[in-house]
Amino acid sequence: MTDVQLTLEALWDDPLQLDLRNTTFAVVDLETTGGPPSGAEITEVGAVKVRGGEELARLATLINPGVPVPPFITVLTGITTAMLVEAPPFEKVLPSLLEFLQGAVLVAHNAPYDVSFLKAACAMHGYRWPAPRVLDTAALARRVLLRDEVPNRKLGTLAAYFKTHTPTHRALDDALATVDVLHALIGRLGSLGISTLGETLDYLRAVTPTQRAKRYLADGLPHAPGVYIFRGHDNRPLYVGTSNDIATRVRSYFTASEKRGRISEMLAASVRVDAVECAHTLEAQVRELRLIAAHAPPYNRRSKYPERTHWIKLTTERYPRLSLVRKIGTDPAACLGPFPGVRSAQAALDAIHEAVPLRQCTAKLSAKRPSSSCVLTELGKCPAPCLLKISPEEYDSTLVDKVRQAFKTDPEPIVEPLLRRMARLTDSRRFEEAAVVRDRMLAFLRTAARMQRLEALTSISEIVAARRTDNGGWDIAIIRHGRLAAAAHAKPGVHPRRTLDIIWPTAETVVAGHGPTPCATAEESERILDWLEKPETRLVEASSGWASPARGAVRYRKLYAHGQAGARGGHADPATSRGGRVAEARRPRP
Repeated sequence: MTDVQLTLEALWDDPLQLDLRNTTFAVVDLETTGGPPSGAEITEVGAVKVRGGEELARLATLINPGVPVPPFITVLTGITTAMLVEAPPFEKVLPSLLEFLQGAVLVAHNAPYDVSFLKAACAMHGYRWPAPRVLDTAALARRVLLRDEVPNRKLGTLAAYFKTHTPTHRALDDALATVDVLHALIGRLGSLGISTLGETLDYLRAVTPTQRAKRYLADGLPHAPGVYIFRGHDNRPLYVGTSNDIATRVRSYFTASEKRGRISEMLAASVRVDAVECAHTLEAQVRELRLIAAHAPPYNRRSKYPERTHWIKLTTERYPRLSLVRKIGTDPAACLGPFPGVRSAQAALDAIHEAVPLRQCTAKLSAKRPSSSCVLTELGKCPAPCLLKISPEEYDSTLVDKVRQAFKTDPEPIVEPLLRRMARLTDSRRFEEAAVVRDRMLAFLRTAARMQRLEALTSISEIVAARRTDNGGWDIAIIRHGRLAAAAHAKPGVHPRRTLDIIWPTAETVVAGHGPTPCATAEESERILDWLEKPETRLVEASSGWASPARGAVRYRKLYAHGQAGARGGHADPATSRGGRVAEARRPRP
């Protein structure tokens, strides 16, 4: 196998990384009856396929447009109507031309004009446009050549400057002239340090001076899944990201497609990019989360402060009440969360209070009489059990147990009263008030479903899972209490059990803790859940059964999905947001 074949095989999945010497170009020129594609026809096609400076093939033919050739076109090109009578129509030539373009970069001078005709022809004759990568020699000349070198970027001017084939306004001659101009321009690119197709296409786009000056930061990075870290002068991580292909992703920061202002600021402050190769994408995602949580890079917006979560927890008082806390302690049985912020936590708290009349005052209560220090009692608005004259045991069995049940197994004690209240408000056409109740209920339901899913995973001491990759290998993960303990990739031809036996002794020891997220952040466990729940992932081993409550919050998924859609539209009718079927939504099937 030659060096070129090895290069092509190694870069087959990413043609943008091909060296320009190994890139196949199909240089095309069209002659038409004049005007835009909607009002003109093609009269001649010329195409030349080249690679590494060598011509590989040619395609040239006249085309019968089915209409007379305008006199000014005959004067310009020399093509007459009589010359085209015996020529084939374009629909007969189009399949051969599309095959000619296959696997090549389409090159043309003023490429948008030629491409627009080819796209219109494909649409007219029922062919799918193959959408090849396109290189415009006119645009490339504008970027490479200075104004004092050539007065304009016309093909004839460039051909004369580079002393190449002379264009004649005939398709094949102009295609051959474009080939020579392309090769001359590629020579100029080499002096600028541009050697690949991807770099050439990026060079054609408008990039900032900072992006152009810092492009060297992407040199030498691996084409592998993993995490990349932009670092500043003091070695501090400025930005952490993840990708299936580190090198390609980092290069994208230095192209015109990257327009975020904060990223431009980050690039200006960066002096180095570090790469951490990973076994597969799941490990890369987890490492990214851990690095962001550990270093709080200033240019990462998400996942920076996992400790800023909130929980709703039942207190351990004589008459328990609900409290917003940052940590759940050692009694996770009576908690709900984690909530990403205090606003969503307060909304869920309000939903619970509206459904179940737990006491809300913070004063110490007696089982026989209300406290004189309770402000709500003085106003006559306190729902506390002291006013109802019930014992702590009755309070616990009739009210607190409902809340515990809603948190852990079945949210119906919270959802049903809220749905009834929404229906009454809707019937009274008090839609804004109903929308407030709906939003509170959604905040509760979403978090209850999230917590129950997390607990189902984090309660398992160990899960071993594997996923088949496109190349025939296997991505392997060992998960302990919802934390990624080890990751590996078994290459094609290597039995995954052998790889698992190697990594298992080195897997991280994870000791069980308290709560739905005892050993990892909620985001890490959710990333693992998403990976495990994909159809192509196989469970190899599990230390115990993996199950969620049969009547858990997930059974209300359609309800809160409809509610979310309604909430995005403003203060909509909550009944309409659920499809207008309140009764059906109240009784979802498990």
